[in-house]
Amino acid sequence: MNEESSYWIAFSVFPGIGPVRFRLLREYFGTVKASWSATVSDLSKTGLGDKLVASFDKFRHEFDISGYQKKLEDLKVTALTLDDPRYPKRLHEISDAPIVLYVLGHGTKINLEKTIAIVGTRNVTPYGREVTKTITKELVNAGYTIVSGLAYGVDTVAHQTAIDEGGKTIAVLGCGIDISAPASNARLYRDIINGHGAIVSEMPLGLRPDKGLFVTRNRIISGLSRGIVVTEGAFDSGALITARFAAEQGRDVFAVPGPITSAYSKGTAKLLKNGAKLVESASDIIEEL
Repeated sequence: MNEESSYWIAFSVFPGIGPVRFRLLREYFGTVKASWSATVSDLSKTGLGDKLVASFDKFRHEFDISGYQKKLEDLKVTALTLDDPRYPKRLHEISDAPIVLYVLGHGTKINLEKTIAIVGTRNVTPYGREVTKTITKELVNAGYTIVSGLAYGVDTVAHQTAIDEGGKTIAVLGCGIDISAPASNARLYRDIINGHGAIVSEMPLGLRPDKGLFVTRNRIISGLSRGIVVTEGAFDSGALITARFAAEQGRDVFAVPGPITSAYSKGTAKLLKNGAKLVESASDIIEEL
């Protein structure tokens, strides 16, 4: 890893500077190293604000870059910066692409040209489980890589079905990549990195799951994918947030209709009313793409 990349990684650990502010600093100072090493006075001129500059100055004097890199190496985590040619091209296109994408498993060897996200409710019903399995199986057999969030419910069904069908799957975490969350999916987490795909995250090592982080990670799920399928979800389901990101990113949004008597069909019904493409089988998705 070159010296410049090490500063990218250091910035990815600091919570106050995300993709937008990072881009501002890089453009202002010319390089990431120069941004990291800039004086407090020069940092203030970028408009970051005195509190943020003070917080960053304290962080950079205390942060052990080489020690953090050693942890990544020990865990066999690959850190892909936006400048790395291995960084997923489709994700690179979004306006707030992660500064660094942490990868565990075989992410750099997966065909990212044919990726579909499958998401939905954590409280999956028997109907939702059945349609998620069916559509995932059909997509995998058509050569697609399945992207989801490793959460309970639909996400778990999608990942597991992809593995059972001999396909590849990518799990995007809302926490540090070294944390298996939820704990009940620890085996699935291990199966994915041991030959069945990749775990990815933009979060630094050790960061615990948080509701706000799940919202942030949803843009990565859609950003990695050609399209997103919501198989089941309530009216206020987090899957609808992922669908919104997908629409903003220019991705296709697909939704599976469900029983009108089920609260967990309200979200997909909302998407269909707002222009999502109706899906009864994977062929509806494949034809559209």
